[in-house]
Amino acid sequence: MAPKMDWHLAGELTKQTQAEIEKIEKVHILVIGKTGVGKSTLINSIFREKLAETGIGQPITKHLQKIEKDDIPMVLYDTRGLELDAVTQKQVSDDINQTLTNMAKNNEKMHVAYYCLNANISRIEPVEIQLIEDLSKKMPVILILTQAIGEQALKFEEYLINLNLPVQSIIRVMVKDYQVTPEYTIPAYGLKELVERSFGLLPQNLHIAFNNAQQIDIDRKARAARRWARKYIVSTFGVGFTPIPFSDATVLVPMQIGMMAHLTAIFGISLDHATTLGIVGAIGGTGSATYIGRLIVSNLAKLIPGAGSVAGGIISGTTAALVTTALAMSYIEVLTFIAIKTANNEVVSPKTVRNLMKERYKIRLIRGKKDPDFQDAMVKVSNPTDGEKQLDNETSQTQTKVMRDMSEPKINWPSWPRRGKR
Repeated sequence: MAPKMDWHLAGELTKQTQAEIEKIEKVHILVIGKTGVGKSTLINSIFREKLAETGIGQPITKHLQKIEKDDIPMVLYDTRGLELDAVTQKQVSDDINQTLTNMAKNNEKMHVAYYCLNANISRIEPVEIQLIEDLSKKMPVILILTQAIGEQALKFEEYLINLNLPVQSIIRVMVKDYQVTPEYTIPAYGLKELVERSFGLLPQNLHIAFNNAQQIDIDRKARAARRWARKYIVSTFGVGFTPIPFSDATVLVPMQIGMMAHLTAIFGISLDHATTLGIVGAIGGTGSATYIGRLIVSNLAKLIPGAGSVAGGIISGTTAALVTTALAMSYIEVLTFIAIKTANNEVVSPKTVRNLMKERYKIRLIRGKKDPDFQDAMVKVSNPTDGEKQLDNETSQTQTKVMRDMSEPKINWPSWPRRGKR
């Protein structure tokens, strides 16, 4: 008989989520640009929790500030003083080089640089060109044209392309919608392209960190979460392959809490205590794992069509996988909902989250073996090689056409070919 585990499940979910985040290797990004170019607005728009405002800023040199936050696996380095005289600009460059040297001593490196230019001003100085050339020898550089509205921005982009700068991309962005007249507004654009290009330049092992931090491409978060969820589904199928007595159903609960923590870390959502209680309560309550396990299996026969053997108090591997599928996929739907609302600066109440989780969980349970996500996971069980290929190639109904995480190019350090002229 499995031992009783009387830990508080909501608290355990929070604890394990934090542990998952702490295991993620941090991505380091250098953000360069003159005052007023829109660096803070760019950072707050791309990355969650308004990092430029809420992150802890620590001056590490006279002209370079380090910005980070405990629950975000990312470190930003913000430059200051580029708008000043040539002497100060040289000091900024020296500070960057010193920071890179110090990072190397700690086995760290800068993974990508965002060099920001104001497209409305349409000017790049010789000292900036030199800085870009120097940086490109040490890290990939993305040239970002902020406030890029109208023909002037297009002409500036063409001018920069003809300079044949050693950058990986030149991306025009407009972070916020721009109202031209009361009747006409130009929608924001460019941020998703920037996120996609960043993924393409970052080493594979840093994708989970960048995905956690970014809030532009929620579909990408959901796809990554589904891939990981299917691994847990297969694991619970294996646990239940030797039939589990009802009384021992608690062996599934720690695995499922661990799965939920992993999925939360992928999305990078900070759940408050009330919301976490609501989520756990929606699937059975906030008591012990023993209680939750028995509550889940007590409803299997009436909720899950064709769940497998529940006669005689036995849970089959199929039934265990069905329950985990319902839990994982409904939770991913809830996390997607929260992520979208949060990115739009909308407040989501714990009651709303609880009701949504309860609704989606029940719908998934009723689908049973007809759930496409369960069927995909079972493909992996029956043929692991084909299953892995299917998971890597999966697409969601709402996703746009972007590069798969598993096929994005890796960087060959330290040099890259220059862009050719159009």
